[in-house]
Amino acid sequence: MFDYLPISKKDMKKRGWDQVDFVLITGDAYVDHPSFGTAIISRVLESRGYKVAILSQPDWKSVDDFRRFGRPRLAFLINSGNVDSMVNHFSVFKHRRRDDAYSPGGKAGKRPDRAVTVYSNRAREAYKGVPVLIGGLEASLRRFGHYDYWDDKVRRSILLDSKADILMYGMGERTVVEIAEALDSGIEVKDIGWIKGTCVKGIPDADDVILPDFDSISGNDEESKANYCKSFAMQYRSNDAVNGKRFAEKYGENLYVIQNPPQPPLEREELDDVYALPFMRNYHPSYEALGGVPAITEVKYSIAANRGCFGGCAFCAITYHQGREVRSRSKESIVNEAKLIASDKDFKGYIHDVGGPTANFRNPSCKLQLKKGMCQNKDCLFPHPCKMLEADHSDYLDVLHAVRNVEGVKKVFIRSGIRYDYMLADKTYGSKFLKELCENHVSGILKVAPEHISDNVLCNMHKPGVNVFDDFCARYKKMNEKIGKKQFMVPYFISSHPGSTLDDAIELALYLKNTGFVPDQVQDFYPTPGTLATCMYYTERNPLTGEPVYVAKNMKEKKMQRALMHFNKKENRQTVREALEAAGRPELIPVLLGKKVDEKNKRPDTRNRKRKKRV
Repeated sequence: MFDYLPISKKDMKKRGWDQVDFVLITGDAYVDHPSFGTAIISRVLESRGYKVAILSQPDWKSVDDFRRFGRPRLAFLINSGNVDSMVNHFSVFKHRRRDDAYSPGGKAGKRPDRAVTVYSNRAREAYKGVPVLIGGLEASLRRFGHYDYWDDKVRRSILLDSKADILMYGMGERTVVEIAEALDSGIEVKDIGWIKGTCVKGIPDADDVILPDFDSISGNDEESKANYCKSFAMQYRSNDAVNGKRFAEKYGENLYVIQNPPQPPLEREELDDVYALPFMRNYHPSYEALGGVPAITEVKYSIAANRGCFGGCAFCAITYHQGREVRSRSKESIVNEAKLIASDKDFKGYIHDVGGPTANFRNPSCKLQLKKGMCQNKDCLFPHPCKMLEADHSDYLDVLHAVRNVEGVKKVFIRSGIRYDYMLADKTYGSKFLKELCENHVSGILKVAPEHISDNVLCNMHKPGVNVFDDFCARYKKMNEKIGKKQFMVPYFISSHPGSTLDDAIELALYLKNTGFVPDQVQDFYPTPGTLATCMYYTERNPLTGEPVYVAKNMKEKKMQRALMHFNKKENRQTVREALEAAGRPELIPVLLGKKVDEKNKRPDTRNRKRKKRV
């Protein structure tokens, strides 16, 4: 039956089902599109013959909604949605957000804070004895003791707080099928402790790697923070399928959270199979009267072409969740999805994106990693491209060309971001890719993410130096002049990233003033679980080197750093002035703020100027 999966008892009866195998609970509205994890996991299980019902955004204030489908035969599957529920609810300044793009009509308040924990406890209450399996981003990034920005403390593994039986981390297609098969064969959930990509409660084996215990990392003293750094570094360096270790973190006397090694990434044929599943490619029609689900807008006509990222940005959770091993879909699979998109009655001819975590990564960074895994003490692109890096855009160029030629497609954009340092490292196809990019894949403005320009900050971000960005800017400008196009560039920057002082923020402001760049979007650093930068933020040291790191934690300074990036905005003038005075740089006030300011009235001084006659 080619239809949405059941969301009610009525839907179950239409399919002739008396009982489902799995109830999948999610904090998002139900969107059956491959950009949503709920859609992928449910369709993968369906393809293996399992009956899955979707319980989206249930009423968590009572147990009733969790009994909507009756007792599931095998398990409850739980995620918070595509976005961490705390990030979904709160801004970096901890203000509650007023909308939710993943809810019907964009209305906020449809999921609880810490949704995975709340849903898991309700599911356990609904049917005692039914296994509870948690996964998705919120669970994956909290699999061990972790710093929680919202509570400003180290919290326990979410496996314990949720009282779940198994935690699935990373991309879960293979993992969830293996668990399903084990449960279906009659194995009790307490005995399923071997599956890769999972965390369970248990007792470590003799050869397991023991992490610093929770008590030793959760204090607020220097020793605890040093232990936290040690634990994070051990996990960070062992996060691929080749080098991955079996870790154990102790809680109390005889309780351990055991992490099995990561699952190998899905290979090209496996990814193709996943994206060929019968997705409806839209939100459930029951949401139409409520205004639909806003999150579908950007992804409905986009194509996810790859997974994983070897970029290694310190502030990004992909390293800990998807991993650094890049895998991509075949050209045929991507073209087939483009044809599906082009056949949609509402399609206007524009594919919004063909990419992934980083659009121009298609293959593993080098052949060596296929045998030996990712380098444990070395990045592929930072501080400069590794000599073993195989920078090659030929395959991506071929894919883009094929998608452009699909009947009904007028334009193909690249919005998920390119790594310009990787493009510059490609001496064979880099220039050709830039030409194709400018000619066919930019809608007048190219958005790129240098994130900062201070070497001090970029080093902590694991991003290339500003000279690399300047080189790319010059090439982009020259290429557009060569092909006769007037196209611009908008950079993204992060304020208050660990390592960034007020002086660094001023350096960035001066750079923006001199280059004429006006940032489209400024993002204050958001400490989310699982990132290298969050570990720096909490401990004020680099866990990989042990070096101290300056962190702007005072809210006033954070606002000053942010205002400096938009020094041109009227509402930021006073904050910029205060920042320059606090840094001992008052001579820069007229440089950044432009016109002389009348201190008495706080307005531009227009005295003794001749008025222009009206014409």
